[in-house]
Amino acid sequence: MIYAMADIHGEYQKYLDLLKQIHFNDNDTLYVLGDVVDRGKEPVPLLKDMASRCNVYPILGNHELMAMDILQQLSVEITEDNHATQIDEELMGHIMEWQLNGGTTTASGFQKLPVQQRRDLLDYLADFALYETIDVGDNTFILTHAGLNNFAQAKALRDYSVTDLTMGRFNYDKQYFDDPSIYIVTGHTPTQHITGKAEMYINGNNINIDCGAGFPGGRLCCLCLNNLQAFYA
Repeated sequence: MIYAMADIHGEYQKYLDLLKQIHFNDNDTLYVLGDVVDRGKEPVPLLKDMASRCNVYPILGNHELMAMDILQQLSVEITEDNHATQIDEELMGHIMEWQLNGGTTTASGFQKLPVQQRRDLLDYLADFALYETIDVGDNTFILTHAGLNNFAQAKALRDYSVTDLTMGRFNYDKQYFDDPSIYIVTGHTPTQHITGKAEMYINGNNINIDCGAGFPGGRLCCLCLNNLQAFYA
């Protein structure tokens, strides 16, 4: 079976609970649609678990972008030659913005790792895909974190920018493709902001599976692409 999750936000136990609930095994595939890190208590153990599984495929979210930018800069060894310029006012501003967006748990977990594990984790984050396209039965699923911003029907997926795919707000009321077998699956915008409910939202061929796991009252959703069944933790 083929599954998708989004916006786990450090909720490692909910992630494990869902894997147990769906009986996830080596014959299954899981796509994680970004925002693995920040907010929740255990983003680093979550990343390490994902990295250990060859059948879990991560997709880049805006929180990974923030985390990578800052963690790479903080991982540079401070010397007499660079100490005055390595942590400047601009970097401090980015760190503060990241903390306001829940980055404290990610930074704390990262700093506790041995140096080689930090490097391995940064390499893993750098390998996150921008999108995935999956054929399941008669349907095609386009998987991105934030949708297809600056959309054009004839535009190739490779021509969308990082910003288009990881930021901005998707219009779930719009039918993006004429072909009714093409579905767009996203996270990024908690479904509570759309319907007031922490459950998967489907409107036409648009599917949102960010059920606010990183917020009070939210849940983590796992969608089976074979039959559009949703599971929650």
